[in-house]
Amino acid sequence: MSTDSSDAAARIDMTKPHPARRYDYWLGGKDNFQADRDAAEAIAAVFPHIRTAARENRAFMQRAVRFLAAEAGVRQFLDIGTGLPTADNVHDVAQRIAPESRIVYVDNDPLVLVHARALLTSSAEGATAYIDADARTPEKILADPTLRSTLDFSQPVALLLVALLHFVEDQENPYDIVRQLVAALPAGSYLVLSHATFDPLDAETIAAMDAVNKGIKPMFCPRPLAEVSRFFDGLEVLEPGIVSVSDWRPQPGPRPTPAEATGYGAVARTTRSPL
Repeated sequence: MSTDSSDAAARIDMTKPHPARRYDYWLGGKDNFQADRDAAEAIAAVFPHIRTAARENRAFMQRAVRFLAAEAGVRQFLDIGTGLPTADNVHDVAQRIAPESRIVYVDNDPLVLVHARALLTSSAEGATAYIDADARTPEKILADPTLRSTLDFSQPVALLLVALLHFVEDQENPYDIVRQLVAALPAGSYLVLSHATFDPLDAETIAAMDAVNKGIKPMFCPRPLAEVSRFFDGLEVLEPGIVSVSDWRPQPGPRPTPAEATGYGAVARTTRSPL
């Protein structure tokens, strides 16, 4: 773990909402503060399906990891924008299938760091590690010795950017961030990405969401399909393509509509050679 959890506790600002803690609240967690709950409820007031959207995004991540571990044979995962520990984290899903799996988690919320021990309960055969870093500084993540000591970059790695990039504004160069991270991956690696969108919503709901969004930092930046697709440039997008998170290799049975899930998700494979 890159930073001492006691230092992290001192950095927690309970007066400002954070996406990881807001997401925790929507998922029914208890690791959040009043500012997080207020922001979460303000969004829920204009978009009542937000809890469904959060759950569906989480389920997409779990299905993607399950596919990569069970069918694609991936044994290494880099999860950036991890969020607060909850049931069936990446290592729980992957190591249930392949106990030797190795996982590195990355997040910039000091509260996640305080609770990171729950993310480090690896199987004896595998390994987990945590890096305290911001996705906006990919060079810091890639240079962290924890990353290189945990993952073997001569073998494929699955990079997870799940419900993260819609908190990176255009002027913060989200596409450059993804390109830099993907370029560092060995050939035969994978990108798992989900991203919020307003595409299936009506104009009234979009206007209400935009009004709420103006008062929340970091700014929420949902993107249309054409812009989400750019994150996968140069990669081989696997079936069923870039679809609603609820429609990506779903389990049998009824599922939410794209307007309720409000997010795109996809898994892609890289054929680039290692740097």
